Parts: sequence; structure tokens; C-alpha cells
Amino acid sequence: MKLGLYADMRNRPGSGTTAAQHYGRWLERFQDADRRGCASIWLTEHHFFDDDYLPQIWTLAAAIAAKTERVRIGSAVALLTLHNVLDTAEQVALVDVLSNGRAEPGFGVGYRKLEYQAYEGDFKHRYGVFRQRIPQLRALWGEEPADGVRTITPAPVQRPMPLWGGFGGPQGARLAGELGLGLQSLDPTLLAPYREGLAASGRDPAQAQMSGHMDIFVTDDPERAWAELAPHVAYRWDSYNRHAVQGTRREHEPVEPIDVEARRGGFLLGTADQIIAAIRERTAGLPVTEIYAWADYPGLPEDTVERHLELLMTEVAPRLAKL
Repeated sequence: MKLGLYADMRNRPGSGTTAAQHYGRWLERFQDADRRGCASIWLTEHHFFDDDYLPQIWTLAAAIAAKTERVRIGSAVALLTLHNVLDTAEQVALVDVLSNGRAEPGFGVGYRKLEYQAYEGDFKHRYGVFRQRIPQLRALWGEEPADGVRTITPAPVQRPMPLWGGFGGPQGARLAGELGLGLQSLDPTLLAPYREGLAASGRDPAQAQMSGHMDIFVTDDPERAWAELAPHVAYRWDSYNRHAVQGTRREHEPVEPIDVEARRGGFLLGTADQIIAAIRERTAGLPVTEIYAWADYPGLPEDTVERHLELLMTEVAPRLAKL
């Protein structure tokens, strides 16, 4: 099992760091992670957040490709149904060319009406649009024949392009299977509908593969670590909840803060050996090929982030690779 880093590029308001400084520092960190043997870097997309959340995955992916040599560069997820499919096909292909075959796109449909309004997308029918666009991408990359479709240039290095679908419910999990995608989820309840989708499309359910993110923090003192992490965890999820209602009738209603203590059970806090044991337990019986750990928690001190990344790469990744 491989270990990757998961990054949303948040620059918490009040940090005193400009977007240019923040993004530049993370490019250096990704380069360091590559040197340490990191398996992958996974980027995610949102728009109009007030903390510099990454809006354009493939732009940053191209920059990472130029600064790294081995690490795979993926999305978890890029919002396929917001963007023009030709534009997406060309951007992913160019990242694959710049990285010499290291792109690993994962796509989803999103949940924010504001983003669909801004991009003039079809929020109501987004799953149907997604179903159409995966074959369109494959045709544009020259992987599948399609009448009237002109293949793009330059073509991707990888053929076929590895594709993932990031979904949190059974409808999306089945759709990922029907389209022959890997499933970006570690939810055991989604394995059955995912395999049903594979079988329904004539694929072998044994081909199922899953991946996804976990909250991991290496420490010899979980109580001290949680005390430091908790405010930053609360910020991340309160921000998600606040931005989720933008563009809806609830936009100006107060959003109830999360119960951060109730989320502690979802965290893996402990030594590398303890974390590996917990990962083994949580993924038992699932066809999981990779775990992504959050690269940071917004607002953590710089030295804490640096140590977190170092321990993930030197302590957790080697042990996880033996599973």
C-alpha cells in the first residue's frame, strides 16, 4: 500500500503570508517530498473560498511536474462537470507530458451550487453529465473510437490514462464501477455498489481498486498532539460547512460549529507502528492501493508542518509499503 500527500493549499486568513509566498513554499515542500520518495501528491478543487483554496488543479500540477522527478500527481477530486471537457482533456494531457507519464486524474461532481452557477453548469443533472464526459475524455485522448471526435495534441504519455472517481455515496460508487474507474473512497459500504457497477458494465469485480484520504498524525504524545491540532481541524471543517451553503437560501444563516471532539475518533494519532496497525484495521477486506494523508492542517506552525511531512515520509510510508 502506498502513501501520498493530500493538499488543498489553504492559506488561513490572518497568517501574514501572501498567496505567492504560500504557494511557493508548498512547491518547495512537494519537491522535498519527491526527493524523500513520496508516492503521490493529490490536489483538490474549490472556488471562491476566502483562504486561497486551490481553484485550478492542473495549473499547480504542471508546476509540480516541472519541479519533481518521480512522484505521481493526481486530483482528488477535480470537478469534471464544471469545466469544458476539451479543456480538461488538454490540461490533463499536458501535465502527463510534462511529468513524463505521472498524471493520475480523479474526478467528481461537487456539491456547491455557487460553483455551478459561476461556471454555468448543470447542477441538477451533474451525475448524468459525468457519465457522458468520461467516455469523451477517453475519445479525446485517442483511447476509444468516437465518431466526429478529433484527438488532442500533444497526446498523453500514458495510454490508457489511469482514472478515478471520487464519490461519497452509493450512486456515485456504482457509476465509478460502470465507467471502469478506481473509487476514491475508503468507505466499506461503497464496495458492494462499486463492484455491482463493474459487473454491470461487463468488467471483472475483482478489478476493483480503492484509495482515499485519512487524517494521520505521527506522535508519541496523542493528547498533546490533539490539543495542538484540534483548532486547525475545526477551522477546516467549519470552513467547508460555511462555504457549502454559499449561493443557497441558507447563505446568511449562522452555521453551527462542528463538534471537533466528536471527530477525534476519526484521527489516527500515535506512533508509526500504531498508525499502520490502525490503517490495516480500517482497510481490512477492501481493495485499497493507496492512502493519502493531509499534508497540513490550516494554520499549523511551520515547524510542526515540516516535522509532520518528514515523519509521514520516513516513518509511515516505508511501513505502509510492506502491507
